[in-house]
Amino acid sequence: MAINASEGLLDEDRIAEAAAGAEPVDSLSLGSVARSLFEVARHGDRLGRRGAKLGTEAVKALAGRSDVEPAKGDWRFKDEAWKRNPAYRRLMDLYLIWTREVMRAVETAELEPKDADRARFITEILTSAAAPTNFLLGNPAALKRAFDTAGMSLVKGTRNAAGDALTNGRMPRHVPRDAYELGTDLAATPGAVVYRDELFELLQYEPSGARTKSRPVLMIPPQINRYYFMDLSPKRSFIEYAVSREIPFFAISWRNPTEKQAEWSLDDYASAVERAIGAVCEISGSDDLNTLSLCAGGILTAGLLGHLAAEGDTRVHTASFGVTLLDFDVPAPVGVFRAPPLIALARGRSNADGVLKGRSLATIFSWMRPNDLVWNYWVNNYLLGDDPPKFDILAWNADATNLPGRLHGEFLEIFQENLLVKRGALKVLGTPVDLSKVKIETYVTGATADHLTPWHGCYRTTQMIDGPSTFVLSNAGHIASLINPPGNPKAHYYAGPEPNGDADGWREKATRQQGTWWEHWADWIAERSGEERDAPAKLGSKRHPIVAAAPGQYVRE
Repeated sequence: MAINASEGLLDEDRIAEAAAGAEPVDSLSLGSVARSLFEVARHGDRLGRRGAKLGTEAVKALAGRSDVEPAKGDWRFKDEAWKRNPAYRRLMDLYLIWTREVMRAVETAELEPKDADRARFITEILTSAAAPTNFLLGNPAALKRAFDTAGMSLVKGTRNAAGDALTNGRMPRHVPRDAYELGTDLAATPGAVVYRDELFELLQYEPSGARTKSRPVLMIPPQINRYYFMDLSPKRSFIEYAVSREIPFFAISWRNPTEKQAEWSLDDYASAVERAIGAVCEISGSDDLNTLSLCAGGILTAGLLGHLAAEGDTRVHTASFGVTLLDFDVPAPVGVFRAPPLIALARGRSNADGVLKGRSLATIFSWMRPNDLVWNYWVNNYLLGDDPPKFDILAWNADATNLPGRLHGEFLEIFQENLLVKRGALKVLGTPVDLSKVKIETYVTGATADHLTPWHGCYRTTQMIDGPSTFVLSNAGHIASLINPPGNPKAHYYAGPEPNGDADGWREKATRQQGTWWEHWADWIAERSGEERDAPAKLGSKRHPIVAAAPGQYVRE
């Protein structure tokens, strides 16, 4: 029986990790690729030893005596032919041995950290591309499917490939087209647009009961993606859950910029959040609010908090940060893009185009997980001739947005120079930002398997802003840790004492809790959301009337 490669796609720890929350950088240059490979090749003595080892192991594999095994969970070699067919078994062994020795050559090359990260990144792309399962003759499951369907699977696969070449930037599609309808299947929590300007729409959500807290929450999503990854299908929506916990909830929905908005800057977005804060306070009748910032939205919020602190503005009562990296010196795979030539290349491309295209960014970060986010779909869609699975987070992931060229350049500077760590190095709305002067309570999350914003880096946020902090370490990866509704038997998190400067020490003292950070955060925020009161009879206010039903206009552009 053929094994469908899409089986692995439904593991939430492995999906949609390429698009949101990563710092907005762009592609690798041929020069950087050549430099990294040259640095590995320069250590000829080690390469020689690895080559000799490869030869010895290859002889054993051809003789059927190799003991190499694929990694646990490697979907590529699930078909029984890889165990039972001698030819395929030897092919798999040779590939696994070659991959192992190439990666060991990189690991033992004694490169500078940035060169080592870049070499690992490039080597993983090359070795994953060479897997025999990516080719028809090297994929027994695809050959069986072709035989069983009299070749119709190959016809459909060719049609899928042609369609993706025309409409999806030559990348295999992650989700069927038109699989979901916004406002019905996704972004369906009842609410309304209560404010709209050129940059954003402000969404207010209907209370789910007769009572609600008095201090609202404003969600500030990343500028790179649609906000509704926190409002997915019913029962998988964070916003729906927050409202069910009697938390008054508002969310920003950013407009998708075009070349006409190329000059939108960090200050423009910070000013937009200020306007949103004013509207939320006016509508709710509260003097202040709590913020929830996610991924790159946390960079914007941190900068604005520095400005508000300098101005003596106390309208932000607490600030929550979900998988947000503010200190970019923490080792992370995204560091492969931090080389100055790459930064210059990325800046030049966004300046020339006016915007950083959302599809371009999604493609780059898909290649950070090539087996799961590229070749898995390649096999499923093209070799097996199947449609990709219908899954809400993948539909959101495919709904890419652009980033204004000017904002992209500013993010690159923050990324390259690590400006948020240096007091006064970054100016927001004319104010030098010093996060140590932001004296509010914070709630910070990290994720154990996060390859974009490693949890040690997220933990650093607790030390950069002055004031009491709560840190929660969730299981799963970058996006999967955020989309983690209660009831998932696999879900757990770690909670511990108030964070100090020692992340590993905190982890040793933290205790494992069954459930998700949604529940922990809702308990935490409820204690900081004021008294209960009667829920408002209608949304908006006289000054900020309803403009449209949620999810609004901008999310559809």
